[in-house]
Amino acid sequence: MKSSLTTPVRPPTQDLRRVIGFSGGTALIVGITIGAGIFRKPPTIAGLVPNPLVIIALWGAFGVISICGALAIAELSSLLPRPGGVYVFLREAYGDAAAFVFGWLYVLVTTPTAIAALATVFAEFLLNLLAAPAAAPAVQMIAVAAIVLLTSANVLGARVGAAVSEATTLVKVTALAAIILGAFLLGHGSLSNITAGGVVQRGGLARAVASVIWSYDGWIAVSMIAGEVIAPERLMKRIIIAGMLVIVTLYVAANLAYLYMMPVGVMAQQKEAIARTVMTAIAGPASGVAVLLAIMLSVFGALNGNLLAKPRVAYAMARDGLIFSFLGETHRRWSTPWTALMLQSAVAIIMVLVLRDFDTLTTYFVVVEWAALIFAVAAVFVLRRKMAEVERPFRTPGYPLVPLLFVVGTTVGVSAIVWGEIQVGNFSPIYGLVIAAAGFPVYHLWNRMKRST
Repeated sequence: MKSSLTTPVRPPTQDLRRVIGFSGGTALIVGITIGAGIFRKPPTIAGLVPNPLVIIALWGAFGVISICGALAIAELSSLLPRPGGVYVFLREAYGDAAAFVFGWLYVLVTTPTAIAALATVFAEFLLNLLAAPAAAPAVQMIAVAAIVLLTSANVLGARVGAAVSEATTLVKVTALAAIILGAFLLGHGSLSNITAGGVVQRGGLARAVASVIWSYDGWIAVSMIAGEVIAPERLMKRIIIAGMLVIVTLYVAANLAYLYMMPVGVMAQQKEAIARTVMTAIAGPASGVAVLLAIMLSVFGALNGNLLAKPRVAYAMARDGLIFSFLGETHRRWSTPWTALMLQSAVAIIMVLVLRDFDTLTTYFVVVEWAALIFAVAAVFVLRRKMAEVERPFRTPGYPLVPLLFVVGTTVGVSAIVWGEIQVGNFSPIYGLVIAAAGFPVYHLWNRMKRST
């Protein structure tokens, strides 16, 4: 049977509009990536790795690894500027089965889980701001309301969704800059906090990798909106590279600011958002409240970015005949993949109501998602051979070492996470990988169903 790797099963009836420019796309990648991680995970990492220099090295190392991955994805995005991003790359490189497995994980597992986790932590921060108890019914009600609100905004059009990302990204970058500058210019910290040593256990280091990787997770989603970016051959590479440089710089600088303001042992004991604690120490309680508002907007922006970009995978799969055709429909008025948006939002709402542990959720999907990213970046090697004659507006600098560094570094990181979590009896990463592997028999079952009809 002839493969249809490059030809949609049915011709598109209405294309997505190209309305997202450089600022909107850059805001989206920053908005998706800088969510709850930089505000929530540092105390967890400090508890697992009581050595400031090792902590900074972790953030810097995975920042470099992420940039290497982003450079490879920039080439793939300019080569194949179509809706679906990683799904499109995997399909061209490895075939329908691999693309289906990635797509069904994104549609039914990782994306809804990420949306549910972000909505849940947003609700917790809001209740903290209001000095209200974080009772489960209240958290769930607020989380569901946030998902419904942003789903509606993104159904109205990609321009509306991108505008929300631009506004919230500006707020969060300003907040992080205020923390960084305030700590070093106005704070009464000590550089000795940063150079203080501590014994690092292998298990703790391995588990800390999950928190760092989760904080960087999300940048890949910008490739999924290539079909809606103006002049993608020219802009996609600029969007990805500029966004990643902003993210890495802010992450490393923010951690230096945190550690400058408090010893690593104190940092590990923080019960509330660490950014609020730092700003309260610098400028008083009112500033602490202000930065908490900024944190909430940060999470809100990451939630919006996920809802804007990731449903495009279901849309692309449906247009290629790999999933139910109704998921490939666009709204007649707004030209957005509204059915795919509604499906993933519905699954996310179910997860909000069923799954409640933020840290378990993040570890669960990070392993699966970044394992998929290994194959996505490795697609550069495959497509350099399969599509050697096709023009590439952008080529990965330092090829093949740059994509190879991402593949090796991420393989080591994901393996460390799985090993570290198993040591403490958490098998959720294994469950996620088993679900991923189960996608292959599901794909073959789907093929049989198609043939029988």
